[in-house]
Amino acid sequence: MRLFVALDFPDAIRAAIRDLMTKLKPLCKDARWVRPEGMHVTLKFIGHVADDKFEPIVHALSGVHSNAPVKMNFRGIGFFPTERRPRVCWCGIEASPNLTKLAKDVEQVLLPLEIEAEGREYVPHLTLARLDSAKRTEKLVEAAAELKSLDLGSARETGFHLFRSVLKRSGAEYFKLKSFRFVKGSV
Repeated sequence: MRLFVALDFPDAIRAAIRDLMTKLKPLCKDARWVRPEGMHVTLKFIGHVADDKFEPIVHALSGVHSNAPVKMNFRGIGFFPTERRPRVCWCGIEASPNLTKLAKDVEQVLLPLEIEAEGREYVPHLTLARLDSAKRTEKLVEAAAELKSLDLGSARETGFHLFRSVLKRSGAEYFKLKSFRFVKGSV
């Protein structure tokens, strides 16, 4: 099965992102836009694992804790790797420092299970669209420049989730398998 660990966020933010995407889609018709209902803040992409690794992964993740909730502000639009060579259009996330620590802690508890560490620095974001080429993205890049400070809402999260990803022709479908409270005493 194909697994990842992620934070969820409120439906009000999803609605704001859906409205934004409705405005942006006509600017880049070749983009593969992500469905807002499937969006999440990835902490760790685990990848394909054998079924017998599921319980050890759950056990390892249950040991991840933080002293405070993660606070996130969803703000602005940008591109990976750059605006000149856009491959991914994203919504930025300004977060409390413990978000990066949480991602590192998740990664650390999975290392003994032979789940490799990510080679890149953790950059919290929401993927809005995948772009196959820099061609015909000029209007989207121009619009994004004007939206760098657009505020789409904020969230305060005390739990993360283990998801299963099933790849289909219509796009990936995500299934929440297990939830974990990382702040003691939180509801």
